[in-house]
Amino acid sequence: MHKAGFVNIIGNPNVGKSTLMNAFVGEKLSIITSKAQTTRHRIFGIVSGDDFQVVFSDTPGIIKPAYALQESMMAFVKDAFDDADILIYMVEIGEKGLKEEAFFERINKLNIPILLLINKIDTSEQQVLEEQVAYWKEQVPRAEVYPISALRNFQTKEVFDRILALLPESPAFFPKDQLTDKPERFFVNEIIREKILLHYKKEVPYSVEVTTESFADSETILHIRSVIMVERESQKGIIIGHKGEALKRVGVAARADLEKFFGKQVHLELFVKVNKDWRSNERQLSRFGYASR
Repeated sequence: MHKAGFVNIIGNPNVGKSTLMNAFVGEKLSIITSKAQTTRHRIFGIVSGDDFQVVFSDTPGIIKPAYALQESMMAFVKDAFDDADILIYMVEIGEKGLKEEAFFERINKLNIPILLLINKIDTSEQQVLEEQVAYWKEQVPRAEVYPISALRNFQTKEVFDRILALLPESPAFFPKDQLTDKPERFFVNEIIREKILLHYKKEVPYSVEVTTESFADSETILHIRSVIMVERESQKGIIIGHKGEALKRVGVAARADLEKFFGKQVHLELFVKVNKDWRSNERQLSRFGYASR
């Protein structure tokens, strides 16, 4: 018997969804930073064994959308409800509910297994944890509740074993050696965007999109040319910095991670362009892969 299914992870921003999926997959497929709204797309992480395949799905943190980009991000979350075989609803200690109530109502109407994971328990006292477990059992009666620490891999094996037990009988959806549904250029863009999130403050990182225009692979070196899109000229100046120093820092940090990811030397060229109000432009969003389906 072979088991396979889609295990989709939802929750508020910055609760540890990407950390959890990366822990399960064993590869850094999703951006992890201390800033909210770092995941913009729906990203599959695939874990396969001889008689199983788990397709984990990391999704953007649930918010009330303020512009077209965020509406597209929430469309990815809606998709995750539609095709899930198992839903992981992830919260952190002290949390009381989703930032968009409509999603919470959908959780309680689902007829599939729900695993409610209370993350970051290493930051909490035992009494607070017990109160949280009781609270969430009352809020989502059908869910199985697991206190975990995704960062420290505490109880993640128990959760994975439970997922395997709950998976439906099915053939594999992807080749057994495939780790994700995304192409290599996607991860180039995400690694660069992560460094921008880490190196810049306020609104600037959230106004950025990265596209890779050239990806030339050889046996020993990757030649990559990527463009950082911003919405305004003032943001372009901030990204580049005095005498190009800020952009150089991003390039050095991104190249180090790219070389780890691809296992070879990387020559990275970065350019900055203004793409006015791209976050509210449906045509541009479609170009960047955000169009809702």
